[in-house]
Amino acid sequence: MFAGLDFEASSGEALAVVGPNGSGKTSLLRLIAGLLVPAGGSVDLEGGEAELTLPEQSHYLGHRDALKPALSVLENLSFWRDFLGGATGDAGQSLAKVGLDHAMHLPAAFLSAGQRRRLSIARLLSVKRPIWLLDEPTSALDASGQTMFVGVMRDHLAAGGLIVAATHAQLGIEARELRIGATA
Repeated sequence: MFAGLDFEASSGEALAVVGPNGSGKTSLLRLIAGLLVPAGGSVDLEGGEAELTLPEQSHYLGHRDALKPALSVLENLSFWRDFLGGATGDAGQSLAKVGLDHAMHLPAAFLSAGQRRRLSIARLLSVKRPIWLLDEPTSALDASGQTMFVGVMRDHLAAGGLIVAATHAQLGIEARELRIGATA
């Protein structure tokens, strides 16, 4: 795990959390998302919607794509949009932006790993949240998928969003680095 972390990130900024496997990158994102309780210390949000908690203002995109294989691409996206609530965008437009509009009626079980990741990225677009917590966000994406995602991240940041990403790969956007764990 990790200890003694102290960092700040502001709207319009990306923070890349880097470190070796097992250093706590995913755990840090899960702490921020409210999925884990810190053993000590705190995670605070200044600004944002005063009535909402930090997890309610965040999207957590894990390294595994949370999809129901029997549901269609559109049904998966609609489920998450309804479940997460809040300000929503058009599901069809979100799928088009990630290049999956042609597959919207296919069962998610038929998608390749890269297409499943694109569907998860569409969830970021379908429900508007200012903070994106991304765990290995470019895993399984081919070159065109990575280029698409760079554009999606840049648009989010330009609109005042914030990104905290645990990654071993370059994000393709300007990002400050937070190193955790032992150096390799």
